[in-house]
Amino acid sequence: QVQLVESGGRLVQAGGSLRLSCAASGSNFPFNVMGWYRQAPGKQRELVALITLEGRPTYADSVKGRFTVSSDNARDMVYLQMNSLKLEDTAVYYCYAERIRDYWGQGTPVTVSS
Repeated sequence: QVQLVESGGRLVQAGGSLRLSCAASGSNFPFNVMGWYRQAPGKQRELVALITLEGRPTYADSVKGRFTVSSDNARDMVYLQMNSLKLEDTAVYYCYAERIRDYWGQGTPVTVSS
């Protein structure tokens, strides 16, 4: 019933910016936490950024100062603003939400080129 749908992934040049969006639907109650994970080729899925419904963010060290996670609780939207993109940011980015159990989107690919 719960669906998380990401959008915004595309090819972007290193140093550029990109905004990802996630639309959450189907939950009768608010999620405790929402955010983003990513999985690069040949690597484990890793945390990128999380945000509580109170608006408090948590970031992976690798993206601190470059990425900003935000949410629109009224519309169940979560965003990831990515600036100063690096080649190592190339990955499939997954929207994440949690309430009792974990929920995942299908992912949106981001490719950073030189």
